[in-house]
Parts: sequence; structure tokens; C-alpha cells
Amino acid sequence: MSETVDSAKAPQKSGGAANEFIEIVKTVVYALLIALFLRVLFFQPFTIPSASMEPNLYEGDYIIVSKFSYGYSRHSVPFSPNIYTGRIMDKPAQRGDVVVFKLPSDGHTDYVKRVIGVGGDRVQMRNGLLYVNDKLVQRDPLSPVKTDLGFGQIVDVARFQERLESGKAYVTQDSGPDGQLDNTETFIVPAGFYFMMGDNRDNSSDSRVSPFEGGVGLVPAENLVGKAQIILLSWKPEASIFKPWTWVLGARPSRFFKLLK
Repeated sequence: MSETVDSAKAPQKSGGAANEFIEIVKTVVYALLIALFLRVLFFQPFTIPSASMEPNLYEGDYIIVSKFSYGYSRHSVPFSPNIYTGRIMDKPAQRGDVVVFKLPSDGHTDYVKRVIGVGGDRVQMRNGLLYVNDKLVQRDPLSPVKTDLGFGQIVDVARFQERLESGKAYVTQDSGPDGQLDNTETFIVPAGFYFMMGDNRDNSSDSRVSPFEGGVGLVPAENLVGKAQIILLSWKPEASIFKPWTWVLGARPSRFFKLLK
């Protein structure tokens, strides 16, 4: 009798294990779908790969971008599938916003810059000074910051607080008034486009540089991914997932949970 009972229980154990595995798979799938839903509609993380937005964003900063700030386009979806054009629930970006967008020349590479010009604006750099609609943007000097140029070369770089007509203020970094991009033509921003600039004015390939020269050029509204809201975490560039000790030694806790301006 006991042998019969034992042989009857064996398939039940096998079936129980199979059911448990199926439940685990279902849980993982549901979790991934929820994460995808949140990523598409609400928030998406990005890592800053360069110094073009210093002194506000540093290489190694881990930022959170709100997807709902400007509505949704095909670029709100991973891999930017060509499923529709334009934007749904469109809300225009404002001058001074820090924005993540898809590079217009390829439609896939993520860039982060600050909105300087909107449709109808005239933007120009003259001797390192920014003019919007032929008016000089207010710029007040701040204390310089030491910057590592590599190979042990550390220099002082000037910082300024810029203030737009709207009252939006932010800090820029400038190596001098005679850089390659410190004197430009007057750019007229068409309706439905944005003029983007990096806060590190002498180290940013942005809308001042045409796509034919490897720059950003003007950015269509459709290419906006979202508004950068907060630096969640930050590590020095030399930190690596394969070097566990750098997770602590390379952390920059002073930048954790820092709201972006």
C-alpha cells in the first residue's frame, strides 16, 4: 500500500515544481512589463557620459528623466520604433530646461543639453557672450573651479551664473572668450525646433555645430525624450562595476539626490 501511495505522490511533486517554475517566470514577466510601463510613461534613468554639461552634470552622474513633462513621441519608447509621428499630449519645453533628446542625425543616440532657444528665437554667441533675440543674457561671475584636463593637468576654469528673461538661472563653465564656438552666426530657430547648448560652453558639441560637422544642429520637438529632474546617484568616471571597491571609493555622495536647475 505504501509503495502505491509513494508512486502516486511522485508525479505531484514534479507537477508542483513545474508549476512553481511557471509562477516564477510569470512574476518576472509581470515585473518587466511594469518596469517597461513606468519607463515609457513616467521616468527613465540615464548615465552622463561626458563633461559637456559641467558644472551641473558630471561624467558618472546617474540622472532621472521625467517622460511626461513634454508628452510622448516614438522616442519615448525603447529603440524609437517608427510607429507614429509627432507628439501626443505635447507640452513645449521652456528655455533653461535640461533635456534628454535623440540626436537628430541618427535618431537613436541620447544627448543631454540645455534648451536655449525655442521656435522663433534668434540665438548668437559674440565673444563668448550669449544673445537671445538680440538681447545679452545676463551673466554674473562666480568663483572659478578646478578642472582636470587629464595627464595631471589641472586648471582653473571660470564659472558664471546666467539668468534668462524668464528668471531661470543656472551656472555655466567657460575657458575663455576666444574659443572655437564663442563667435557664431545668428541662428533662427524654426517653429517646432529647439536650440540646445551645453553648460560647459567650450567643451560641448551642440546646436552651434551643424550635423555635417558632427554636431547636434537644431533639434525637432519630436526628438525630446524628457526633462532631466534629479541626480539620483553619482560615481567618478574611474569607478567600475567590475571593481567592487570603487563602488564606495568612487562614489560622490555630495551629488546624490541633487535637484537639477
